[in-house]
Amino acid sequence: MTAKELLGKTPDQLREQLVSLKKEAFNLRFQAATNQLENTARMRAVRRDVARIKTVLNQKAAQAAAN
Repeated sequence: MTAKELLGKTPDQLREQLVSLKKEAFNLRFQAATNQLENTARMRAVRRDVARIKTVLNQKAAQAAAN
């Protein structure tokens, strides 16, 4: 997922995607704790996707406040 893809989405869509990624991150942490995690790189990717979504949401909020 790239920031350009996220810029085209509405804030509601971004929030929904953020919730699903946070659930996935929780499940990945749980799997890591019980030694069932196979793809450890997915944890990093999910964390970065969450950061990207939060950044885009903050940019959209700042842009709305400026207008």
